[in-house]
Amino acid sequence: MQEFWLYLGLGKDHILDWAGYDHILFVAALCLRYTFADWKKILVLVTAFTIGHSVTLALSVFAVVNIPVNWIEFFIPVTIVLTALSNAWQKDFLFKQRLPFIYFIALLFGLIHGLGFSNYLKALLGKDESIVLQLLAFNLGLEAGQLLIVAGILVITYLVVQLLKVNRREYLLYASGAIFGVALLMAIERYPKKEATVISTPLPNELTDEVIATQRCCYEKQAPVFLLTQLHKPS
Repeated sequence: MQEFWLYLGLGKDHILDWAGYDHILFVAALCLRYTFADWKKILVLVTAFTIGHSVTLALSVFAVVNIPVNWIEFFIPVTIVLTALSNAWQKDFLFKQRLPFIYFIALLFGLIHGLGFSNYLKALLGKDESIVLQLLAFNLGLEAGQLLIVAGILVITYLVVQLLKVNRREYLLYASGAIFGVALLMAIERYPKKEATVISTPLPNELTDEVIATQRCCYEKQAPVFLLTQLHKPS
């Protein structure tokens, strides 16, 4: 059980890590058009993104899908660019459509982000043979972090639109424009310049002991100390 909480914490910390803010930008671009009053629509939106990244996270971890890492890292900011652009077509905030296009964007682009999450998780797992519990815990951690991001965006939207009385469409356009610019630069920097020679992150049973030791050392520094103490107790 200690290991479950360890991987849950690592999943949450991964999506909230400012060093890898691309996932934060994507969730922000998805949610900018909504307010607290639209919580039901946000719930569907988050569910669509969750389904998308959960599918490819599992498929990649179990080696069903293998895609070059450099292309995954390039397509992630591309999804942010396209999502930010889609906000420009949001002229009103009535949301009368039962299944708006943004839901399909969240589902489709979630598949790409799931591949990005899987690279981190596969390196973290090392040579562990039983990975179902770790996969579940890591994914739940991602969801917890994702909900924190959504809550943060909604609070910012409330402060800007309700308290500062900024026009809602202008706020959406300016914020989306800033996200678009950052993501575009990121996509340009990440565009693969050479044909990929390595397919995805090495599978857990292909990692060397030296690499595993290094990775675990790095990742464990991020985990709660009491969890690690329990995890490494002699049986």
